[in-house]
Amino acid sequence: MPSALSTQSGTAGRNVWTVVLCWITVLLEGYDLVVLGAIIPTLLKTRHLGMTAGDATTVATLSLVGVAIGAVCVGPLADRLGRRLLLISSVVVFSLFTLLVPLAGSVTVFAALRLLAGLGLGACMPVSLTLMAEHMPAGRRARASTLTMTGYHTGAVITSLLALKVTDHWQVLFYVLGVAGFVVAAVQWFRLPESEAFVAAKESAAARQRVPFTELLKPAHLRAGIGIWVASFMGLLLVYGLNTWLPKLMNDAGYPVPTAVTQLLVLNVGGVAGLVLGGFVADRRGIKGTTMGWFGVSVVMLACLSVRMDSDLLLDVVVFFTGVFVFSAQVLVYAYVTHYYPAAVRGTALGSASGIGRIGSIVGPSVTGALVTAGIGHPWGFYFFALVAVLALLAVSTLPGRARGAVEPVAEPAV
Repeated sequence: MPSALSTQSGTAGRNVWTVVLCWITVLLEGYDLVVLGAIIPTLLKTRHLGMTAGDATTVATLSLVGVAIGAVCVGPLADRLGRRLLLISSVVVFSLFTLLVPLAGSVTVFAALRLLAGLGLGACMPVSLTLMAEHMPAGRRARASTLTMTGYHTGAVITSLLALKVTDHWQVLFYVLGVAGFVVAAVQWFRLPESEAFVAAKESAAARQRVPFTELLKPAHLRAGIGIWVASFMGLLLVYGLNTWLPKLMNDAGYPVPTAVTQLLVLNVGGVAGLVLGGFVADRRGIKGTTMGWFGVSVVMLACLSVRMDSDLLLDVVVFFTGVFVFSAQVLVYAYVTHYYPAAVRGTALGSASGIGRIGSIVGPSVTGALVTAGIGHPWGFYFFALVAVLALLAVSTLPGRARGAVEPVAEPAV
């Protein structure tokens, strides 16, 4: 009996460390992906390195390109080398190049460092989501994904608050992130366990073979893959498009600047609430159906934002629920991936979904920015977002209903 209790206690301890460390890793990613936007006004105002608005756009774009490449490339490596090693390595990579950013002597070097940091950063989220999912019973994988992603929005809030404090001393933001990343990597080295599902899959005859991206193009996975890629592309297009341009769209609609900026906070608060609610509902009602419902409500909310509202309270409510459904709908697509695919290809599948989705994160702000430049950001920006949500809904509707990952012969750890 003592040995059984000891084993159960040890398993519970490993699960706690996995949850905490994966959540903190995603928090760091949320911090990093918002930090550049927070300091761009200061960089342009002080003409740091002679940076222009065009240079800032190039730096921001290359950062996202690096994230996309990192997300796509990490999957096959995680399925071959293990989740633990890849996550720790990714944190070290983005921490190192983040520390070097304030030391850049030219805009070119600044952009290159952001690109290299993005490679490590892009790998963190898919590996964290995979690890979290594989340390949870199959019936709780949706909640594992949505819980992990609350770290992203928490990191974004922390960045915003710190940026208000340091203002002209923007270098501090990068030093804090870099040092925090190395501390997290050190703790991960000693405390983060490897996924039991990965270990079990690696020991099987099938899993000892290489798992290239082309595995996802085989008939057994192709239908799900196409639906996931389209939904992920559309979902991240919405997330980044809204986070980048919502204040400007609100201001163009006639709302005063303080009200417009406040809506970005309301949107992200709604996102955290939606992640908690979405995972809870999906684990009970099914991931596919819940994701379709979430994108469906997103269509309605985004369409409502195209209408000028006289009541600030009504606007807050609509923006809050837009955050609730839009942000968690995207994460539920990831949850479907962790639930559908078996362990042998799960990392590759999640990496591809994240990587292709990152392309949407580049397209969203670009298209919306073009609409704003053309003077039709409001209401056409919200019409565009509503159409994107419709396409995401249609993509999810094509996904197979049965989860392949749910029947894999892997013992799930106790919780």
